[in-house]
Amino acid sequence: MLKIEHELIPENPMTQISEQALQAAVREYRDPYLNKDLYELGAVKSLNADDNGNVTLMVELPYPSKGIAGALKQLVGNALEDVDGVENVDVHVGQKIHSYKVQKDLPSVPGVKNIIAVASGKGGVGKSTTAVNLALALQAEGARVGILDADIYGPSIGMMLGVPEGKRPDTRENKYFVPMDAHGLQANSMAFVVTEKTPMVWRGPMVSGAVMQLLQQTLWNELDYLIVDMPPGTGDIQLTLAQKVPVTGAVIVTTPQDIALLDGKKGIEMFRKVDIPVLGVVENMSVHICSNCGHEEPLFGHGGGERIAEEYDTTLLGQLPLHMTIREQTDGGTPSVIAEPDSEVARRYRDIARRVGAELSTRERNLSGSISSVSVTEH
Repeated sequence: MLKIEHELIPENPMTQISEQALQAAVREYRDPYLNKDLYELGAVKSLNADDNGNVTLMVELPYPSKGIAGALKQLVGNALEDVDGVENVDVHVGQKIHSYKVQKDLPSVPGVKNIIAVASGKGGVGKSTTAVNLALALQAEGARVGILDADIYGPSIGMMLGVPEGKRPDTRENKYFVPMDAHGLQANSMAFVVTEKTPMVWRGPMVSGAVMQLLQQTLWNELDYLIVDMPPGTGDIQLTLAQKVPVTGAVIVTTPQDIALLDGKKGIEMFRKVDIPVLGVVENMSVHICSNCGHEEPLFGHGGGERIAEEYDTTLLGQLPLHMTIREQTDGGTPSVIAEPDSEVARRYRDIARRVGAELSTRERNLSGSISSVSVTEH
């Protein structure tokens, strides 16, 4: 009888290389912000190996993470190369930002996945500077970002982003605003529709109505995050906005100064009252850096942001120095993240941005949320 021998071809290309060994190698990497491995995060989209020892890994992180993608590739790639039979490793790292639940299931804003409120219990703590640099840092980390200046009485976002004085947003159908493009951000502010000399002598309901109109009648285009620079304080206006704006999470800005810390606590309490999760605290002006000699000195106290975060079981997102260049760059319309992207200050802002995105990614998803934009007719 003629005997025919068939060449044994593995059904799964990974049978030549231990699948378990490959997965174990991938699990060696733990996310620095969420403290989980890539499988626990659901970030491994595919892991394949062929007969020639070529391994391909596809990773998709749930938060803006461009700044750590290179390190992830290298660390995971090195671990995979140590597996027996592996000749070549190709690691691809991407990200996908989801929409997360808002307070009281308020309807989503068209074109926006998540709204992050940046707030402070009092003025003068660098809230707007933080909001602008956070927005730019999220963008630098790979997200689509917009910013809304809700500080009606003191709108400054336009100046900080270098929008020329007197420039006005385009409109559609005499109803919708087209957001300004500023360093790649989609931006809108009451300062864009009034002059600097227009006094905003408005009562609370008028302010709230103006902010809601700016928010809902701006044609935001497929944003992962919309940063809202809230008015400082915790009064009626702030509370009303917190109740009406569909906020996914809030960031509290404070300084180490005792009075600022007290007001920062009030800000946290306000958001908790309306069921908005506080993603964390940013301690601004934590240490003064001398522009001549580089000497560091905690002018406003030490460790205040950390104490608040611990007391309210939230996260200290980062600490930023009191440095002349931050003010000069922001006042000049090119905030630190844009002006000096490789500086220590920009690095801190980008670290804060990754922490904010990572913390938000742990929240419950908004499966009913829609990012569909308002449809308008071009004329």
